Amino acid sequence: MTQQPPHPTPSRPGQPGQMTAVMRAVAPVTGPKVLRIGLVQGGKVIEERVIKQRTHVTIGPSEKSMFVIPSKSIPPNFRVFELVGGEYFLNFLDGMTGRVAFKGGVSELSALKSSAKRVAVGNVQAYQVQLSEEARGKLVVGETTFLFQFVAPPPVQPKPQLPVSVRSGIANDIDWTTTIIAAFSFLFHFGAVGSIYSDWMDPVVDDEIDVAQLLESVKQLPPPPVEQPKEDVDAPAATAAPAAEAPKAAGGGNKGAAAASPGKGSGGMSDARASALTNELAQLDMQMLGALNSSGNATASVLSSGDVPTGLLENAAASGAGVGKGGVAGLNMGGAGGGTVRPGAAGGGGLATIGNTGTSGPATAGSAQTVKGPVGNATVGGAAVSGGSVSNAPSVVAGMTAGFRRCYNKGLQEDPSMKGSVRITAKIGPNGEVLSATPSGGGGLSGTVVSCVVARVQSAQFAPPEGGGATVVIPVTFVSQ
Repeated sequence: MTQQPPHPTPSRPGQPGQMTAVMRAVAPVTGPKVLRIGLVQGGKVIEERVIKQRTHVTIGPSEKSMFVIPSKSIPPNFRVFELVGGEYFLNFLDGMTGRVAFKGGVSELSALKSSAKRVAVGNVQAYQVQLSEEARGKLVVGETTFLFQFVAPPPVQPKPQLPVSVRSGIANDIDWTTTIIAAFSFLFHFGAVGSIYSDWMDPVVDDEIDVAQLLESVKQLPPPPVEQPKEDVDAPAATAAPAAEAPKAAGGGNKGAAAASPGKGSGGMSDARASALTNELAQLDMQMLGALNSSGNATASVLSSGDVPTGLLENAAASGAGVGKGGVAGLNMGGAGGGTVRPGAAGGGGLATIGNTGTSGPATAGSAQTVKGPVGNATVGGAAVSGGSVSNAPSVVAGMTAGFRRCYNKGLQEDPSMKGSVRITAKIGPNGEVLSATPSGGGGLSGTVVSCVVARVQSAQFAPPEGGGATVVIPVTFVSQ
């Protein structure tokens, strides 16, 4: 059998064949030559580089230099080979040595200084010599030597390409008819499912109408109930305690204690009567002691039996040093002018009735009566919100009414005729907290009431306002009932 030779793969119009592409890749590249630089240190070539793009070649201790050299005698980024107008120039300083081979011969750098152009490079002055494409040489900078020459640019590497059979077979193997039918079927089915779950048939929702209905429903809510202050229930117990103690004091039998504390409701004697008797007895004791002398019957009688001659009392009354025997400030002493006064033994009223705890008159001492103070009412007007919307501002302000009323009732205990109104401006923070509460107005109200109302507003918690902050103005009116 004879084997058929393989047919060459036809190339597409406008594209070169495989052989043509390879020949073009290896063809020499024409154009200006580029620099080839070798870096020598310690007698060894440590780096060799071809500058494919014609550009400046810099050396120095800076990291931005093309060749980094740890030398402080040159600028950080010194252009040793400078490209000016498409031509290369060699720049060297006074401390650099070397030689350059031109087309006409080899010259030392020291000999080129006289014909070189002087240029300023930063704070130093450099020498500039133009180089041709045939020039080559070396440049010594400290312990580093640069070898340079001009060479033809390296050929451009061709891009990797797939074989022609692979590049042309991908699109030809696709069944375009089946692909188009499958694409239309996919779009139809997913379009039908999307239309089922879409909301284009849902009714239109108007947010403004819903908000207006919500505000109307809030306005129709009944006002919060008025909280009445609790009355003092301890008054009956306080009234019953003195009444229970009165019989106990009357039956104790200690008449001296009852006479010493007449203001505690002892017997049927009033407080005024008991106080007057105490004062009279004290005066009588002092006058009796003044009427007695160091000798005579008076002293003997007092020391032995306790009798007091009334004659001495008359003499004391006449001389202004004592009292008479008759009624002394309403006291009926009894007896004749020459008789003897015995406490508790004389007829009539006298001193015999002192300490009597009978119930001869109405007892009023010790009874307690409950006096009800004035009661106030606080009315909160509509809260004005500005700077942002606070959803629960009306309900939070309405909940402060009871606290405002308690503040007013405490103030009425100091001034029962106090009344007035105040406006509290509250600044709401981003989390609904009250940052500050400032009162205004407050005519007729005490500072205690205003401070209490401000403290109640500062302790409130609102919903987070829209926009990050809001201001709520709360008018409060206080009226005494």
